[in-house]
Amino acid sequence: MNAIAHSARIGVQRGLTEFRQSLTSREDVGWYVVTGLILLGVLLLQRGGTVEGTNLSLATLSLPGILGMQLVLGGVIGTGSALVVHREDGTLLRAKAVPHGMVGYLTGLVLGTSLGTLVSILVLLIPGVLVVDGLTDAGISGWLALVGVFTLGFLATLPWGAMMGSLFTNPQAAWGLGFLALGGLVAISGIFYPIQALWGWVQGVAQIFPVYWLGLGMRWALLPESAAVVEIGESWRTLEMIGVLGAWAIVGFGVAPVVLRRMARLESGGAVEARRQKAMQRV
Repeated sequence: MNAIAHSARIGVQRGLTEFRQSLTSREDVGWYVVTGLILLGVLLLQRGGTVEGTNLSLATLSLPGILGMQLVLGGVIGTGSALVVHREDGTLLRAKAVPHGMVGYLTGLVLGTSLGTLVSILVLLIPGVLVVDGLTDAGISGWLALVGVFTLGFLATLPWGAMMGSLFTNPQAAWGLGFLALGGLVAISGIFYPIQALWGWVQGVAQIFPVYWLGLGMRWALLPESAAVVEIGESWRTLEMIGVLGAWAIVGFGVAPVVLRRMARLESGGAVEARRQKAMQRV
């Protein structure tokens, strides 16, 4: 086994270990449960409303979009926040000091973040299927499409989360500013209501970013064909969805290695100690 493959295997073990530890952490489990309950409560409140032009409840239309939102939050904020924490506690510096250590580190980061994001989605999806009408008719093809959208969406968001993490040294600032920015995109991306309710220029801005397209992709996978009537152009625009998310993934994976290499070169024992002292002052 060559050195890079060995480092990747260690990274997989690290990612699985960190994921198992998160499932035994009261803070992490509490975050999954509380977030899931809040979003489920929103869906329950929306069950009484019907989307104009369809016989679907607003909750049925919202649930797939919320799953797309959670995927973006996990890929961008989850990845970015984890990277900032690892810079602060010296994990990244230790990985840098080992031959091919960055390969193992990034493998573990990707695996751990993707598994955590999957859990957050399942915590809402499983009870959501029981309380929201229409999703049980998706069939095998629909659930396979959901897996495909999840994979493509994570590829489209993860490198941007890594770049965000490389630009911040304060975990709270990374989480707060990232959540604020994504919250604004969620508000204009038709996650909780049809995007056609918004002004035309707002719809145009929303279609630049992955949040809208992930919501659309999740709706395409889980909702009946008749639900496309509430979408732009009354179509799922599957090819456009794949193209936009693919473009974000290609650009992200092209730029992220450059940004991460520059960030890694600047890591030093002195920099880690300075961030540790600032963290202690915050505490």
